[in-house]
Amino acid sequence: MIAVRRIAAATMLAALAGLSAPAAYAAAPAADDASFLKAIHQSNLAEIAAGQSARKNATAACVKPVGATLVRDHTKLDVGVKALASKLHVTLSSAPSSAQTKTMTAMQANVGTSAYDTNWLTTETKSREDTLALIDRETADGSNAQVKAAARAARPVVARHLRLIRACEARIKRS
Repeated sequence: MIAVRRIAAATMLAALAGLSAPAAYAAAPAADDASFLKAIHQSNLAEIAAGQSARKNATAACVKPVGATLVRDHTKLDVGVKALASKLHVTLSSAPSSAQTKTMTAMQANVGTSAYDTNWLTTETKSREDTLALIDRETADGSNAQVKAAARAARPVVARHLRLIRACEARIKRS
C-alpha cells in the first residue's frame, strides 16, 4: 500500500511538473479503487437482475417502470465500469455476490403479492443507500482519477433511482 501511494504521489508530482508518468504507473489503481470497481460492478449486476424481476413480478403500477429504469441505467453504467476495469486490468466477477443472490431469492418468495412490491422497494432503498455510501467513499478516498470520475458520474444516477423508489413507496402507502 505504501508503494502504491508513493507511485501515486510520484505520478501526481510528474503531472504537476508537466512530465508524463510511465503508463503502467499512471493507470494502475490502488487496491481500494479496484475493490470499488468490483463492488460497483456486482451492484450493477444485482440491480439489473432486480429491475428485471420487478418488470416481470411487480403488482404495483409504479414498481414496473422503476425496475425498467434500473435495468436501463445500470446496464449503461456497467458498460463503463467494465471498460474501465479492463483498461486498469481489474478482474470483475460475472455474477452478483452471494448475499445479493440470497436477497433476490428471498424476495421471489412473495412474487404475485403486494408483499413482493413492498419488499422490493425496501431492498432497493437499502441498496441505493449502500451504493451511495460506497460512491461517496470512493470520491473522497480513492486514488485513481479515472475511478473517482466514474464514481462521481454514477452518483446522480443512483441518487435519482433512490428518489424514484421513495416516491413509489409513498404512492403505495397512500393507496
